[in-house]
Order: sequence, then C-alpha cells, then structure tokens
Amino acid sequence: MSKPLADRIALVTGASRGIGAALALELAKAGAHVIAVARTVGGLEELDDKIMAADGSATLVPLDLKDSEGIARLALAINERFGKLDVMVGNAGVAGASSPLGHIEPKDWDNVLAVNVTANWQLIRTMDPLLQRSDAGRVVFMTSGTAHNTRAYRGVYAMSKAALEAIARTYANETTATKIRVNLFSPGPTRTKMRAYVMPGEDPMTLPTPEEVAREIVPLCLPNFTDTGKMYDFRNKALLSFRAPA
Repeated sequence: MSKPLADRIALVTGASRGIGAALALELAKAGAHVIAVARTVGGLEELDDKIMAADGSATLVPLDLKDSEGIARLALAINERFGKLDVMVGNAGVAGASSPLGHIEPKDWDNVLAVNVTANWQLIRTMDPLLQRSDAGRVVFMTSGTAHNTRAYRGVYAMSKAALEAIARTYANETTATKIRVNLFSPGPTRTKMRAYVMPGEDPMTLPTPEEVAREIVPLCLPNFTDTGKMYDFRNKALLSFRAPA
C-alpha cells in the first residue's frame, strides 16, 4: 500500500490524547516518522504502542509547551537527528475556565495564552528553519469556531484562538514565496476530554470521534496539498480562504 508521507518527519503537539493522538497515528500509518509531543508520558506510551502495532515509527517527547527553552532544545535535537521538518501540527490547547471576563484569574488567563498562543509562536520561531529545508513543508494549526462566534463565559479561549489565527495568517503571508504551506483546521465539537469539560451535559455520542476528525487533517499535511492561507471547516466540509490578497 502506498504511503504518501514515507520518509517524512512530522511533529504533532498535544499528541497524548484526543485529536492529537489520533492524528499522530494516522500520520504514522501514512508513513511519517512522528515526533509526538505532550506532557502526559503514559498517553505518549500508549500512542507509541499503537504506532508500532501499525508498523509505524515515532519519537516521544514529554514536554510542557509553556517551556519555551524546551521547545528550542527540541528544534536543535530535530536538526541534529533529521536535519529538516516536513510537517508541523500545532494541536495542543487548553480550554481555560468558563467564567465572565472580569472573574478570570490572571493565572488562568496566562496559562491559556501560554499554551494556545505563545507556544505556537515559539514553534514557528524555532521550527521555521527546519521547515524551510523540506521540499514541501506543511503547517497546520488547530482553531475553533469560537474565534469568530464568541460566546459568554468563553472569552479567554475565544481570544486565544483569534490570536492564533492572526499568527497563522501572518505566517502564511510570510511564506508564500517558499515551499512552506500554512493552514488552519477547525474541527468543531468533537468527542474529546476537553469538549466534555466545557460542555458537561452534552451527549458525547452525538459528536464525531477524534479519529474521524484526524483523517480529514492528513490531506493538509501531504506534499501535494499546495493551498496556503486556508481554513478547513470539518463540520461543513469546506475549505475557506482567510489569507488577505497581496
């Protein structure tokens, strides 16, 4: 069976559970060597077992993405071992507290910004030279409809995703003359632990699984996917332009 990501190196953050774990497995099945990044060692080990069972390969990286120096060290390690990076998926995210803006604790505000915004900027800052060495660097950031459809009590999360989209738009515009392609993916409500935390009364069986979502992300990671500055809306199965015209 053809493996469209054979001999390619793919980094996935938030890879110990949910969409990140499902995507890491799908990328490995497609032939990529997956660099799986997450805080939870146990979840990474479970993922590794699944990848090996699928005849794939992975490097496990237990790392808190709030550790900017740790991200920089990871980039150095990837450079020393592989010399390039072909795929980067910024999937890790935290929901933050459901609270009126005036009641959000500064610690929670800072945590959401650190994981959902600053960590992705740090990934760009440190991984861009490695992506530039790929013959077809592909970058995907996970966003949310709440960035445009804000709701009461979900302000910090919505703001962080809006900021992430601005980062992605900027990076897409800055790399149009290169072989890097930068896109967003909006999964919508998905059967994950984060969704259950935010919507505890919701029936999870009415939602698509992380595996269903992950299969739709893989095409954006392939060398033959040449669009950039787009957002794929999983719920509506639509590829939308978000990059401003030159």
